[in-house]
Amino acid sequence: MRKFRVLPLVLAVSLAGQAQAADLMSIARDALVNNADLAASRSGYNSVQAGEDIERGDLLPQVSATGSVTRYNITSSQSSNLAAAGAGANGGAGGINAGGGSDNHYTGSTVQLQATQALFDATNWYQLEASKRQTAQEALNLRVDRQQLLYNVAQAYFEVLRAKEQLDTLRAEEQAVSRQLEQVRQQFDVGIVAATDVYEAQASYDLTRSQRISQESTLQVNFEALEQLTGKQYSSIDGLADDMPIERPTPASQQAWVEMASSQNLDLLAARAAVKVARANLDTSRAGHLPVLSAFANYQYGDSDQDNLRGNNEQNQIGLEATIPIYTGGSTSAQVRQSTYSLEQTQYQQESQLRTAVQQVRSYYAQTLNNVLSVQAQKRSIESNRSALEATRNGYEVGTRNIVDVLQAQQNLFTAISNYADARYDYVLNLLSLRQEAGILDVDTLDVLNGWLRADKAVLLNFESQGTTGLGIGDDQPDPGMNGPSPLEGSQGGAGQRQLPPPNRTALPDDNDLNGLGRGGLGRDMSGNTGY
Repeated sequence: MRKFRVLPLVLAVSLAGQAQAADLMSIARDALVNNADLAASRSGYNSVQAGEDIERGDLLPQVSATGSVTRYNITSSQSSNLAAAGAGANGGAGGINAGGGSDNHYTGSTVQLQATQALFDATNWYQLEASKRQTAQEALNLRVDRQQLLYNVAQAYFEVLRAKEQLDTLRAEEQAVSRQLEQVRQQFDVGIVAATDVYEAQASYDLTRSQRISQESTLQVNFEALEQLTGKQYSSIDGLADDMPIERPTPASQQAWVEMASSQNLDLLAARAAVKVARANLDTSRAGHLPVLSAFANYQYGDSDQDNLRGNNEQNQIGLEATIPIYTGGSTSAQVRQSTYSLEQTQYQQESQLRTAVQQVRSYYAQTLNNVLSVQAQKRSIESNRSALEATRNGYEVGTRNIVDVLQAQQNLFTAISNYADARYDYVLNLLSLRQEAGILDVDTLDVLNGWLRADKAVLLNFESQGTTGLGIGDDQPDPGMNGPSPLEGSQGGAGQRQLPPPNRTALPDDNDLNGLGRGGLGRDMSGNTGY
């Protein structure tokens, strides 16, 4: 059956030649350069900025020149019937027929130069002002998109690390349940326990195994999320240090964060810029009632080689032109009303954004504080669940507890380890969200987070080097009970002897090994390193 694993192996080797190891800062730099959404935002900003130059051009002098050369071909003909004065005297004789024509061919040319300058045009002036404010708004939108990209990169990065820690926990749990299943099988073989205990252990193992397989897929998908943000593949990323600082956010005052968000939240600043744009658009609409005054100057030169009119002529004009709107069918007034409603809309949106920013920053501040306490509580929970598991195992050995109690206590321990890892990553992401809502999430923030990473804890995309089957997710794993007889069937080991298929022989990590799960340093105190 190994032939079915050739393709995953080839893919892994192929990807290894293209992928690279990375940390948070290198991936963030890749995203800032290669992210398609951010590039689209930059192009949008450049487009709006070009519109400002267009509006400015309408207020500057407009100069145009025209010229023409024309060839004229004129043909004319004439005819007349001249009656003799004495026609009646000579018996009605007809008159004399006379006719003639002429052809005229000549060339004429003209050159005209015209210049105009708006002296008073309120509409164009306010359009320029609106365009300037729109450029400022688009610049803020670009900052919003850039900040969101930094958050997305950090989120995707730490979700990979979270998925890896959860996978490590599930692998350890699978091994622990496998060993428990082996022990129950051995006890069943000698008649100490009933078949129901074997089935309980087998069911627990099957569930844990399916969760581990699913988590392997989650880890790979999370790696691909990084590729989507940067357009690059990564073979590994640095892992989170055991001694990362878990501290209250600085400043340690919710009101200080609220004030920061009220003045620096980028979405709020963009909403305020939108109000300024809408106000300028309203001024533009009102300017439709005002006159337009322009100065103009014209110069015209023409020549012709027509007979009798040979020569050239010049004509100069200079003057002022005023256009006064008297009645436009009500369209100008309608535009004013439309712009007024648009201004009101942006003002309400600004107020909504302010409330959202304040609510969000309060929420993330509270969640971050809760995460600090949760990390400490989850760490203590691991120790208490480890003690509970040990007590339950002892009770099982003396017959006061059953296998279900042991499996449940064991599951509680690994759940506590998983919750501890979740609490640490929730702390990091909520801290990032808090800074984003306050408008201070930037590259320097990610640089601080990058200092919490360690290359010796790297997470590899090639799972094989981490103790599983590489990219061939779903390959056959050691699975006790899948290929052997039922617990109540006899085996070839002896007549009537009750035996079960051999279990997974992978050793169960002892308590010292469990201390390393979750990369939380379960036996260590948290560092007092300075956070933000």
